[in-house]
Amino acid sequence: MTEDFNGKVVLVTGAGSGIGREAARAFSSRGAYVYAADVNENGLAETEDLIVRAGGKAAIARVDVASEEDVSTLLARIERDAGRLDAAFNNAGITGGTYRIEDYPTDDFDRVLRVNLRSVFLGMKYQLPLMKRSGGGAICNTASVAALTGPGGMSAYAASKHGVHGLTRVAAMENAAHGIRVNALAPGWIETPMVVANSAQNPAFAELARTAIPAKRGAQPAEVAAAAVWLCSSAASYVIGQMLVVDGGMTIGGFELQ
Repeated sequence: MTEDFNGKVVLVTGAGSGIGREAARAFSSRGAYVYAADVNENGLAETEDLIVRAGGKAAIARVDVASEEDVSTLLARIERDAGRLDAAFNNAGITGGTYRIEDYPTDDFDRVLRVNLRSVFLGMKYQLPLMKRSGGGAICNTASVAALTGPGGMSAYAASKHGVHGLTRVAAMENAAHGIRVNALAPGWIETPMVVANSAQNPAFAELARTAIPAKRGAQPAEVAAAAVWLCSSAASYVIGQMLVVDGGMTIGGFELQ
């Protein structure tokens, strides 16, 4: 395994499970000191244990990514303790409920936007100054194939992920000259605990999603995490303002020749 993140400090949100956990493990395995953040303290403890048992280094923090106070406090801690930030994976998110727009509860809509979109804004608001003082870096924001499509019943989720895409492009434009690359990741159907739980609530949607994937399977979280790590690595040094779709072909469109 390459150790191209040796001496680097990386922040991963949503690190208590799924893609975030696998990204934290992957960054660590490549030499990074990882700050793992989540609201799920038990999940964070498990992630830290996995990293430490593999010989890596990590610090954990219970953080509500939609809270400016929590985010600013975390970044101040990273600056105080590590003195730098080289990469950030703004990955925390929720799907919200499934309703037609006219039936969508306004409070639920607002909550999804706070957790999925406001969090990315707040993350970058406080990450970018520290990265500039560190001499540059890379940010990856988790969007979704829902940033490209219009999944019925998921207006809040789709709006938030389209917003992440737009926010990423603006941040990339504003910061490329400062040596900071900003990109987005658009996962498709990933077998994370959140997706599995939502599949149980809406099995028809789950079946439709699986049959719509040319690869005929969902992805494992580690497969998607690898793409996030690549976007933050020097191997992606000329990739700026892009949204990398990792979906097993789900958004290709068209149809298979029979």
